Amino acid sequence: MKYRHLGNSNLKISAVGLGTWAYGNDTFGKVEDQQSIKAIRAAVESGINLIDTAPAYGDGHAEEVVGKAIQGIRDEVVIATKCGTHRDGPKYIRDLSPQRIRTEIENSLKRLDIEQIDLYQIHWPDPDTPLEASVEELLKLKREGKFKYLAVCNFEVNLLEEISEMTDIISLQPQYSLLQRDIENKILPYLLNNNLGTLSYGTLGGGILSGKYQKRPQFEDEKDNRAGFYPFFREENWDQTQSLIKLLKEIAEAKGQTPAQIAISWAINRPGITTALVGAKNEKQAQENAGAADISLTEAEMTALTKKSEEVIKSLKI
Repeated sequence: MKYRHLGNSNLKISAVGLGTWAYGNDTFGKVEDQQSIKAIRAAVESGINLIDTAPAYGDGHAEEVVGKAIQGIRDEVVIATKCGTHRDGPKYIRDLSPQRIRTEIENSLKRLDIEQIDLYQIHWPDPDTPLEASVEELLKLKREGKFKYLAVCNFEVNLLEEISEMTDIISLQPQYSLLQRDIENKILPYLLNNNLGTLSYGTLGGGILSGKYQKRPQFEDEKDNRAGFYPFFREENWDQTQSLIKLLKEIAEAKGQTPAQIAISWAINRPGITTALVGAKNEKQAQENAGAADISLTEAEMTALTKKSEEVIKSLKI
């Protein structure tokens, strides 16, 4: 496993991190808690030390699962969670009001069963709350020792500039993969110029880049709503993605690896990407994801994937 410093902090995190959205048990299909706990443990045993979660994942359920999984190994992991987005039934509500932030961090600490969060992230911008009010409360919580470092997710450059005038942040968590590369235009250059880390999510595009689907999945499980978040699964986009997946499979076969590992390796070797967050529903997936950090793609392979990715992205209807 490769480890990298996150931004200008002293947090040293694995190049592959564990995303826990699936453990909320309400977006990526049904997952048994004990299986999720085993997956988390397997990830840590394989060298992954960054675990990223959020209250919005299953209305706190993912945090509870993570809390159980890290019992006895708290010192081995970097825990990242979030504030500002919560669940109201099937809806995601954005609320960065000071009162809501304080309530959320107390609940997160309780569910995770830890005394301090390593990386506390604003999950999504809230247009109804002045950012200054949110930051003021977050800084109070930091002074109280509730968390070590502040970061953000899903911020554009204008908001990154705005919050950086108020306080220090160390990283951004944006969506980034072979099928989603918008951040390369303005956001990644800004992060690089300002020595900020990048935790990319959606590294496998909701699983499509794993190459496991022989035909377009229907996701009939009522608890599987990934197609609503990842447009690559839509009928009008499915065929366009297949040439990229074919290339992933060819490279993977030649190296004796999996397509998912190749997609992850591409992401973590792109300029500005500190860590690629990847979900794992079982121990085998967790181990395979971790193994991607040790794969060396040739310059030719990186170039081929990058070019094919550009072709496919241009053809998508998003």
